[in-house]
Amino acid sequence: MKKFLLTSFLLGALTTLQKNAQAQNWQLVWQDEFTTSIGADWVFETGNGSSGWGNNELEYYRRENAAIENGQLVITAKRESFGGFNYTSARMKTQGKKSWKYGKIEARIKMPAFSGIWPAFWMLGDNITTVGWPDCGEIDIMEHINAENRTYGTPHWRDHNNNYASFSGNTACTVTDYHIYSVEWDANYIRWFLDGVKFHEMYIGGGVNGTSEFHNNHFILLNMAVGGNWPGFNIDPNGFPAKMYVDYVRVYQDAGSNPGTAITIQAESYTSMSGVQTEATTDAGGGQNVGWIDANDWMAYGAVNFPATGTYKIEYRVASLNGGGRLSLDLNAGSIVLGQLDVPATGGWQNWTTISHNVQVNAGTYNPGIFAVAGGWNLNWIRITPLSTARVAQNGMVNDLTDHPVQAGKGFTIYPNPVKQQLNILSKESLAGGLIRIFDINGKQVLTARPAGNQLDVSKLSPGVYTLVFTKNHITITKEFVK
Repeated sequence: MKKFLLTSFLLGALTTLQKNAQAQNWQLVWQDEFTTSIGADWVFETGNGSSGWGNNELEYYRRENAAIENGQLVITAKRESFGGFNYTSARMKTQGKKSWKYGKIEARIKMPAFSGIWPAFWMLGDNITTVGWPDCGEIDIMEHINAENRTYGTPHWRDHNNNYASFSGNTACTVTDYHIYSVEWDANYIRWFLDGVKFHEMYIGGGVNGTSEFHNNHFILLNMAVGGNWPGFNIDPNGFPAKMYVDYVRVYQDAGSNPGTAITIQAESYTSMSGVQTEATTDAGGGQNVGWIDANDWMAYGAVNFPATGTYKIEYRVASLNGGGRLSLDLNAGSIVLGQLDVPATGGWQNWTTISHNVQVNAGTYNPGIFAVAGGWNLNWIRITPLSTARVAQNGMVNDLTDHPVQAGKGFTIYPNPVKQQLNILSKESLAGGLIRIFDINGKQVLTARPAGNQLDVSKLSPGVYTLVFTKNHITITKEFVK
């Protein structure tokens, strides 16, 4: 959140290093769902700080500007005179109460968009009171300014040359809708995600380039500033009162790698939905199920980590009086469709059976969704079980399904990079019979080709960063390139 005139600290070379893919078993260790109140682990800051919190912000922070409305935290920025300032808002933190070293930190947020507004979800090092900023380190999980439909993820620190440094990434999104903003942070990387799709990362292994600050505990902050050095001082008076909605804040930590473990998602735990309702279930385990599912209804769920590229068994606990229903499984709001299943008649709305299919998924973190192609069924849970984990990347290796290791990309080169029109592929093995898929930075597949030669026309791709995935005989090679 704290900004000065930024100097770009390029770590692109580091982020292209071969990464070790590690299956992480995220365990929820702390949360505030804001159901009826603001939890006791939050501390409110008041006033305008020093020099507008170091950013020349224009607001006066007050505890009164944060409240619970309909099971959500609402931070309200107002155009009002208080304490010698023309605007008020709220700033809250877990400092002195809760902090964490590494983990997955996420929040579901929607916010306003107009000139002069600056909402943020971020972290600061516990040692800020002794070493100051930026020596403590700062991890901005989500920042948004003005009327942009864009979110930013940025670390700030003091580098190995004793200079201030930052390394920002961003991605487009409609900020006035709810989205899940998160980081996954471990001893080697900080990775930024929007709705489960990675859009930015930074290598911090061994405290490289002074990043030792990011191997200490950090606490969480939420606030919404008005004006400041970054958004500027052209404030739209028609934007007030402005509300930042926070559905929840959750912190997970790695309970140990176990890529063979099944993940069960309760149907009623959706992050968003259209058309469905919940009810008590008589199925084993009790709780609730989702019902009243009609054609074109859907449920979307929070981020799920698929630790390995390979085959997953997806099971659905369903009930249907008359049958005739059909469900579809997708990832990331339909950008990746995995398959469909018919829902059989079970003889009653609480007579339960389990249906399943096997799907292929590339390693990564995604937001699953269930879409009703045809309605007339209930859903109690979804279970995801890895069937083949042989292709988890380890130490720069990618394994095929028979567990014969091949070097990830050894003997496989693409050029020029960056490319304008024609991408050339050099490979020790013939490309014939293989499949090339290209994904954009949001994980959306934008091109598919069966290579007839060693050239690929990418002239129709928009400028950006892409991932080329070549698959043949159960071997997958991944290369990144810039258009």
